[in-house]
Amino acid sequence: MASYREIAVNGLWKNNPGLVQLLGLCPLLGVSNSMVNALGMGIATALVLAASNAAVALVRNQVTDAVRLPVFVMIIAALTTCIELLMQAFTYELYQILGIFIPLITTNCIILGRAEAFAAKNSVLHASFDGLMMGAGFGLVMLAIGTVRELLGTGAILGNMHLLFGPIAAHWQLTLFSDYSGFLLAILPPGAFLVLGLLIALKNVLDERAAERAKATAAAPAPATSRRVRVTGVIE
Repeated sequence: MASYREIAVNGLWKNNPGLVQLLGLCPLLGVSNSMVNALGMGIATALVLAASNAAVALVRNQVTDAVRLPVFVMIIAALTTCIELLMQAFTYELYQILGIFIPLITTNCIILGRAEAFAAKNSVLHASFDGLMMGAGFGLVMLAIGTVRELLGTGAILGNMHLLFGPIAAHWQLTLFSDYSGFLLAILPPGAFLVLGLLIALKNVLDERAAERAKATAAAPAPATSRRVRVTGVIE
């Protein structure tokens, strides 16, 4: 059974769903044109992932192989419906903006994949933590894409955060470039592909440099240690 540290590192970096597995690309690219959209979708996905992994781990010993996948899909669909109803109740305008991508969390291959590959084989605590870390990794990638696209497209960040956090966030917007005419490509669908490709390239470069440093450290000779020898003799 993997440790909590290994689960966190896998979800956030080594096996990140968005940068390594390239799963869930429809919401990752479709609603990441702003920070608020990306953050709302990321939180919803992470909650469904954590809850579904915990539920699958609870019933894994009571479900036969013949109905395992249908049961998993029903669990994910039920939890997605709960998230959808909560968003309708508390963040209705953001729910309307995200549109069909919220109910499509049910078919997100990240969630079903983690239920089959991890939750069905591990304890409830490990499974729920794995779902939370995978969801956090997916959400952070989406938030990074949304930040870059919003900044390049409008010259500002944190716009319309009141849609998610209420009136307290009405004045959170930060305008970094005044009199900015905007870069339309950044907020159009091709901009999402370009930003995602740059993030994947950046991760690959960082991984290669880390591997080179680790190889150099392993190949370096161990520093010589001086030992002081005390010699005693007997003179007759």
